[in-house]
Amino acid sequence: MPNDPSIHPPVEPIRAGILGRCPRCGQGRLFDGYLTTAKSCSNCGLDYSFADSGDGPAAFVILIVGFLVVGLALWMEVTLNPPLWVHFVLWVPLTIVLSLVLLRWIKGILITLQYRNKAAQGRLDDRK
Repeated sequence: MPNDPSIHPPVEPIRAGILGRCPRCGQGRLFDGYLTTAKSCSNCGLDYSFADSGDGPAAFVILIVGFLVVGLALWMEVTLNPPLWVHFVLWVPLTIVLSLVLLRWIKGILITLQYRNKAAQGRLDDRK
């Protein structure tokens, strides 16, 4: 299907990415599994072969979750000075849950932004 704006109204990429929806129509599913990108949209037929988020989502998740968890753990240690087992009980599950949730959201957001901005792999210009 052609990318005609009259057929497919603009979709807000952040919202579509978080909800795991198609970047063109906002209705079809973006993922087949938890992180596996579907082959195409079940609603509008958009081919998702362009979608390649690479290691970007993992890098963002490491930075965001690391900042939050380490900052909160340091604050708690300095303020409350709890035993070590309290840190393990709080921070290990929080790190796992935040990482899993943010990984899917950020992957969806990066794919929808890639579609919106028509991002493609860089090519060298052969003209001299």
